[in-house]
Amino acid sequence: MRTLLLTTAALAAVATGAQAATAVDEVIVTAARLPTDPKVITGAHVIDRAEIEARNLPFAADLLSTVPGVGVARTGAFGGTGAIRIRGASADKTLVLVDGVPVGDASDPSGTYDVGALQTADLERVEVLSGPQGSLWGSEAIGGVVSFNTRALDGLRADLEAGSYGTVRGFAGVGRSEEVYAVSASVAAFRADGISKADTGTEKDGLESLNANLSGRLRVSEAVRLDGRIRYSWFDAETDGFAPPTFALGDTDSRAKSRTWQGFARATVDAFGLTHEVSISAYDLHRRSLSSFPASFDADRQVLRWTAARGDRFIAGVERQESGADLSSGASLDLSNTAVFAVGRVDAGPLTLTGSVRHDDPEAYASKTTGRLAAAAKLGAGFTAVASAGTGFKTPTISQAVCDFCFAPPVPLKPERAEGYDLRLGWANDRISTAVTAYRLLVRDQIAYVASRYINIAKTSSSGLEAEFDAQLSDSLRLKLAYAWTDAVDRSTDRSLLRVPDHSGSAALFWSEGAWSGAVTVRGESSQSDTARDGFSRARRDGFVTADVSGAYAVNEQVSLTARVENLTDRRYQEVLGYRETGLAAYVGVRFRN
Repeated sequence: MRTLLLTTAALAAVATGAQAATAVDEVIVTAARLPTDPKVITGAHVIDRAEIEARNLPFAADLLSTVPGVGVARTGAFGGTGAIRIRGASADKTLVLVDGVPVGDASDPSGTYDVGALQTADLERVEVLSGPQGSLWGSEAIGGVVSFNTRALDGLRADLEAGSYGTVRGFAGVGRSEEVYAVSASVAAFRADGISKADTGTEKDGLESLNANLSGRLRVSEAVRLDGRIRYSWFDAETDGFAPPTFALGDTDSRAKSRTWQGFARATVDAFGLTHEVSISAYDLHRRSLSSFPASFDADRQVLRWTAARGDRFIAGVERQESGADLSSGASLDLSNTAVFAVGRVDAGPLTLTGSVRHDDPEAYASKTTGRLAAAAKLGAGFTAVASAGTGFKTPTISQAVCDFCFAPPVPLKPERAEGYDLRLGWANDRISTAVTAYRLLVRDQIAYVASRYINIAKTSSSGLEAEFDAQLSDSLRLKLAYAWTDAVDRSTDRSLLRVPDHSGSAALFWSEGAWSGAVTVRGESSQSDTARDGFSRARRDGFVTADVSGAYAVNEQVSLTARVENLTDRRYQEVLGYRETGLAAYVGVRFRN
């Protein structure tokens, strides 16, 4: 675990309908360490609460798929395992934060976070920062960082929706926010009878999940402030797998269960011209796989951090992280890391320079120093250019280090190393913003599972283009377009990396007229290399295009009626080869605000 953010200043005001998502300047808070204008760094994207409600998508994976260069591969609808890839890098190279707490599964072979069942109902904001961010967050952030921030309420909120596949989802929360103190509590629940996750199956695979949040803050004095959050997550998903004797993908009686506690406490003190923060965070996960080969896993992480900042110009800090895992084989291991870091920003006329450096000293491996430098220039007439270069690294996971259910590598594993470069050209006025970004990402000593053992392979690389367009067409219409071309290759074999489409994109039209509001979202991917249904060989997954529509009618200031339709054309498609997604589906609901 490499961080605990916890800066919450400068959240954009949330309005309603399409105007709530007007193309205005956002501020990246968590992922960039310092509050940052996305125009002075590359690969920065924000999805706020207004856009989340307008799209009305149930899962965070659906939101991420609309960000250029970000892909989510799910092993089937309703709770299939979801892996986040950024710029072609494998999913284990994406650092995921929930309320600033790193949530990668230390007991998973690759250490990834499963985003498949994460609901949007209790999310306030999603931030994405693409490219190597080792100097900000240390290990894991080679492809980039995804930060989910949950809601802190003022008043009463309640949502209820039901529809196809026996789906029911709901949210209830209450909070009070005053100048001196604030407290908020909420619960989000989801259940569905589901569909067969395996495309050859017939039995339904359902999902039940629950998230609960409690947060608070207290201003002790003008110079001293306290805040904290606690979050509980639980899910139970029916799954399909590779059952004996054929070991081919199909219907099984398998289940995946998970229970997670996480939280942080922080004290903020203004002293000596700086804002000091001392924070501690904890993350505890227990998950079980109930199948022909049952397994149980436990993982935990703790981080202690001190930072000192001067506004949005400079921050420096020290952190200590400890993580551990108990694996199904009976093996267990605890690892620790100590790090120091600094981030600074300087304006020089039309030029803005942002730099960061970090030194990590992992317990089991050699120390590593990473850095990043970005230069943003205002070219006039609304044009900006931003160039950046950065490095990153990733230590072997606990499962890889103890060789859980595998043969020992011929030579000891060493950390992966990465370097990335990108160039962004953008243009904006008060109603339109557009940008094109070119990038290259190189990963050396990448760890792969080959012949029943983990080894460092030579090198992987990905190059690509990301394009985005955001326009307020009128007072009631907003258009967002996103496109990415990605060329991701394993340089040791010259084969394309798995589950990375060459082309992906999305288009969304938001509208708001009087009491009516809504959105239409179209998303598509080209074909991609994937693992075949036997679980070993390679095959090709077909490309797809799918469309969703959502709408809301405000009965009054407190009550709104909602409706949405998924997969309007009833297209049969797969995000991961062999795993089914939903067909045409309809849902209706109600929202209450007070």
